[in-house]
Amino acid sequence: MPINQALLPEWDHEMANTRKSLERAPDAKWTWKPHMKSGEMGWLVTHLANLPGWGADVLTSESFDFAPGGKVIEMPKATNTKDALAVFDKNVAAARAALAAATDEQLMKPWSLLQNGKPIFTMPRVAVIRSMIMNHSIHHRAQLGVYFRLNDVAVPGIYGPSADEQPS
Repeated sequence: MPINQALLPEWDHEMANTRKSLERAPDAKWTWKPHMKSGEMGWLVTHLANLPGWGADVLTSESFDFAPGGKVIEMPKATNTKDALAVFDKNVAAARAALAAATDEQLMKPWSLLQNGKPIFTMPRVAVIRSMIMNHSIHHRAQLGVYFRLNDVAVPGIYGPSADEQPS
């Protein structure tokens, strides 16, 4: 089985679960954060919306410099859940199309994340898709679930029903 065919069901499952979480983000809590060292809920939602956008770039380029010339690139910022979902859906579709078209050879080629021209890491593209996009999204999706719990927002079931979705 080609690598991309093994990854696509996982991609679809994780992105659907991430979307389910993003849909519940309350606009009224966009600037809420649990601690002064934490990001605001809107930042977290926007970050989750942007993460899949790396997918197409990872599969079609050799590297990405997030701070060329020492200046960090600003990612698109959503100001509400509707906008974040639009960004997310666009990014998921583009990355999925690139993944569906990727060959095993492309997926095994190295890709580098750079900061001001210096490598932060280099991994096969398939590892970047799994770790820096899917696993990274799962991590932040769980973080968003904690934000929801602390704000009495029903936490969606991801790998089965959540405490908010238990049958009565």
